[in-house]
Amino acid sequence: MYKLVLIRHGQSTWNEANLFTGWTDVDLTERGVNEAKEAGKLLKEAGLNFKYAYTSLLKRAIKTLNYVLEEMDLMWIPVEKSWRLNEKHYGNLQGMNKKEMVEKFGAEQVLLWRRSYNVRPPEIPLNDPRHPATDPRYINLKEEGAQPGTEALLDTVGRIVPYWKSDIKEKLKTHKEVLVAAHGNSLRGIIKHLKNISDEDIINLNIPTGIAYVFEFDNDFNLIKDEFLADKETLKKLMEEVANQTKK
Repeated sequence: MYKLVLIRHGQSTWNEANLFTGWTDVDLTERGVNEAKEAGKLLKEAGLNFKYAYTSLLKRAIKTLNYVLEEMDLMWIPVEKSWRLNEKHYGNLQGMNKKEMVEKFGAEQVLLWRRSYNVRPPEIPLNDPRHPATDPRYINLKEEGAQPGTEALLDTVGRIVPYWKSDIKEKLKTHKEVLVAAHGNSLRGIIKHLKNISDEDIINLNIPTGIAYVFEFDNDFNLIKDEFLADKETLKKLMEEVANQTKK
């Protein structure tokens, strides 16, 4: 039996302000900190005992992981950080208010930019100071896709699924239980692969902040169970909160 736990970072300051965030490195809100701590308590109560963890290069995910591990008394375990776990890059939408973008471009177009599989938001020019090519975290990375000016979920899947196969899955085989703290769209990419969700249906998957999502596999790595560590009413409310970010 193997257990993979995915957790989207706790609420960030730009989640609270309803802004497109992407690779912009924003911090957690007080609510986000509390979400992460509560997730750690629930994982400990559930008997999870991680030996290895992964996160992105963005501090909202890094801090979420730290709070979770602190609550579990597991801050000593090895943690691997990778750009491949970063959020989908939202291009020129980053920093823009979601509802204002709906007013400007229409709900259908913004939904495609937010949730569709293969539609990319408008690209950030290479000479824009917000471009990853100017960021010390990414400036020396040579891998394809490491300095995007925009991404669709298709691109996010293209960087996360190979990483799942080559790194995360192999660590899971060794350690039996692995924790990944990342972002809504990088986790949607993993989940799409694990549950074989179609390109069309993935648009309906909304990942709430700060709620652990537990996947159980048998010895042949067949998925046998997946569940969020939250009661149904709370989970429904939080998923609707994500889905309704562009609604008036």
